[in-house]
Amino acid sequence: MIWTERDIPDLTGRTAVVTGANGGLGLQTALALAGAGAHVVMAARDPDKTAAAEERIRVSHPSASLEVVSLDLGDLSSVSAAARSVLDCHERVDLLVNNAGVMAMPQRTTADGFEMQFGVNHLGHWALTAHLLPALLRAPAARVVTVTSTARHRARRLDPDDVHLRRGYGAWSAYARSKMANLHFGLGLQQRFASTGVRASSLLAHPGLANTDLQARAVREGGAGWLGPVFEVMTARSGMSPFEGARPQLRAATDPRARGGELYAPRYGSHGPAVRRPILRRFSLQEQIEVLWQVSERETGIPLIVPESPFCSMT
Repeated sequence: MIWTERDIPDLTGRTAVVTGANGGLGLQTALALAGAGAHVVMAARDPDKTAAAEERIRVSHPSASLEVVSLDLGDLSSVSAAARSVLDCHERVDLLVNNAGVMAMPQRTTADGFEMQFGVNHLGHWALTAHLLPALLRAPAARVVTVTSTARHRARRLDPDDVHLRRGYGAWSAYARSKMANLHFGLGLQQRFASTGVRASSLLAHPGLANTDLQARAVREGGAGWLGPVFEVMTARSGMSPFEGARPQLRAATDPRARGGELYAPRYGSHGPAVRRPILRRFSLQEQIEVLWQVSERETGIPLIVPESPFCSMT
């Protein structure tokens, strides 16, 4: 049977944080989670766009439990403030969907001097996850879902000596590298959850070819080169809707049968129903995960250390 959002179990009493919840896949994710009864924290940057998205959800689900938190993943002070806002209001977080992202931008830096795509797509989510970790670990069975892309297959290794690509920037190669970082982050986080025995899991998702504003924005900002218009036309003509594109991350987030370390994606790579897909493990995968951990801690100054579960020490 094909999995759809109708298969999401009752989420009443659960708290979900969704980054980039004001548009595209993030909005569809927030919409589905709210419809299933979750309290959804819409963590996003543009206040006007977020207000419009909140209203759209309430039209579909008048009794939706929603909360808006301002979040700019390109500014670690904003990430810290957003996390404090969530922690001040919620003892636990049951679900964190690291969804927001940028693609194929001209060379830019974040407020903290990071290459923009690596900074927003990975380092911002690294910091948010680290800050929210205490609340995640207080949940009975929290899930962290990180959104990657098939673009990761084109990525070069992360160079610890040139993390921000000051010696050779390419818009698409930087995007691919950030999406590979998302994969390595999701896998590394699951390893740490499993090794410490905590009741949390980390999963991955990629949406396939989904017709969101991501492609059009890449063209508008002028960093995508000739590939940008090609992808924009392709997604407009044959891409899945945002509604369909959000299903892999929704399944990773809510399917009771999903397990930590799994990847959910369209069956046919860029199209199709949301299914579990194999992860191609490169020879140096573990080394690259450890390099990412070291680089992320060094650049952000924020460690992501999962404490050992007291239940683990008793066995």
